Amino acid sequence: MTTDAGTGTTLDAFHRGRFHLVQPKKRGHRAGLDAMLLASALPRTFRGKTVDLGAGSGAAGLAVLSRCPAAETVLVENAPPMIACAEATLAHPENKELAARATLIPANVAAPAQHRRDAGLTDNSADAVILNPPFNDPRDRSTTDPLRRDAHVMTETLLEDWLRTAAAVARAGAWCALICRPRHLDEALGAMRGRFGGLVLRFVQPRAATPAIRLIMRGRRNDRAPLTVHPPLVLHGDDGSAFTSEANALINGEADFFPDGPALPL
Repeated sequence: MTTDAGTGTTLDAFHRGRFHLVQPKKRGHRAGLDAMLLASALPRTFRGKTVDLGAGSGAAGLAVLSRCPAAETVLVENAPPMIACAEATLAHPENKELAARATLIPANVAAPAQHRRDAGLTDNSADAVILNPPFNDPRDRSTTDPLRRDAHVMTETLLEDWLRTAAAVARAGAWCALICRPRHLDEALGAMRGRFGGLVLRFVQPRAATPAIRLIMRGRRNDRAPLTVHPPLVLHGDDGSAFTSEANALINGEADFFPDGPALPL
């Protein structure tokens, strides 16, 4: 549910109204499906501190809090308009219980290590790191809105820069979950290599017979297990636009993205 919050923003309900986001109405990034699926990459039994890199208004980070009652979240965002939205999100009265477990750090994810430490993003402090980085190709047709362009367009070294930071802030054994487009699989694997192991992959398809549009990858610091691939998540049936029961449960924080069933080792 979306309502006009005034001052160029909207108030959007997620997880069946369990939390709300203040988001830009026209300019900047608006969160939705990707953020909810990314949050579901951490199991609902997760306990500890999550760092949400490039948090925007706080969608994925708050979704983790909604799913995981024993979790805390640090939202890391660099764009001033999105920082303002995140502040408004945390201040919203209907988010009071979740906001008590959240912290906002204004910082550039790709900044040199000392800059992020000075901002309060310390090394070896996170039990999980989640990333929803910009993943549009700069050669693709781009929006004229510079704020939205910065939130959506991937630069040449972006995944490497972001995963370097993720590895620095992650404790031994910490999870790292990333959502991207399938065409960035090689870059994502390369940036994960040597930093996070035991990788599990699951693709997201609009329908069973269509190519994947998203990929979620999860690994752990200091894990040496081989890479595995789970069967894909299918968002819609072949005969309509309604979400499948699994997709609907994931979007609303009621299931885990990586199932307990067998994966395919590679």
